[in-house]
Amino acid sequence: MSNNTGPTPDALRRHRDAQALAYRCAETVGAGLEAGVTEREVARRMRAFLRENGVEDFFHIPFAWFGERTAFRSLKGPWTPLHFFPTTKRLEEGMSYILDCSPVVDGYVSDIGYAGVLGDPGSNRIFDALMRDLAEYRTLIPQRIKAGDTLSEVYAAVDALIAQQGYESRHKVYPGRVIGHQVGHMSQRRNMGRYAFGFGLRTLETLGREIVTEGIKGRSPLWAGGRASHHAPTPGLWAVEPHIGFPSTSGGSKHSVGVKFEELLVVTKDDAFWLDDDLPHVRRWQEQARAKEGALA
Repeated sequence: MSNNTGPTPDALRRHRDAQALAYRCAETVGAGLEAGVTEREVARRMRAFLRENGVEDFFHIPFAWFGERTAFRSLKGPWTPLHFFPTTKRLEEGMSYILDCSPVVDGYVSDIGYAGVLGDPGSNRIFDALMRDLAEYRTLIPQRIKAGDTLSEVYAAVDALIAQQGYESRHKVYPGRVIGHQVGHMSQRRNMGRYAFGFGLRTLETLGREIVTEGIKGRSPLWAGGRASHHAPTPGLWAVEPHIGFPSTSGGSKHSVGVKFEELLVVTKDDAFWLDDDLPHVRRWQEQARAKEGALA
């Protein structure tokens, strides 16, 4: 998947193209959302869009989460792995949503997360505050890697910032409590288009091999906060998804809002940088910064 210096320029271009397609899917589907649509229908729309654009396989099937489910909370008991799958929950005006898709294009993997709100801008103040504060994580993560932190130390720094901001870590609810994972090029075509537990069989086979291979070297392709991640990030591409949520004790279920971004981080022997800056959440933050500068002028 990688070497000591990181992916080649051509590989970066191919992954960037796959990521751009994934974000184009999320933006297009997000722009067409309407009150009453279900998570399952939105997930089908994402899958159809990507299929129509030549995608033959997915790292994992598309996911959509609405309302309290964007914070990985269930109104019917504790959150379990089965709750990640799209449901019949319907979108309402002013409700937050997260779209997550991971098309594999010619074997090049992408994995993205896109957060939004149905309705007029500013209609959900909690979402706006969370999205504004999420920008700090995009700066913090590569900064800490370049400073020499291990993956687990970066994970701890992210959670410390979440606590400082007064929010809750929601990536801790993901299987394995991961905030990210390695991605690369999947060359084998066997089992392409076949899935188990929401993940492509090629994904599971690749991750299985990497867990064994990296484990022998004292490393892990999964980025969490435990002992297995107490090492410098392996050079290559990492899909990173800091996920923050409004405290569950603050105002009940209607205030259960979570936001995240997920995008590809490039790691080399002596550097770390995001694969692409022309992304929806980055443009949003840039526009807000320009508006703030204009108001102060």
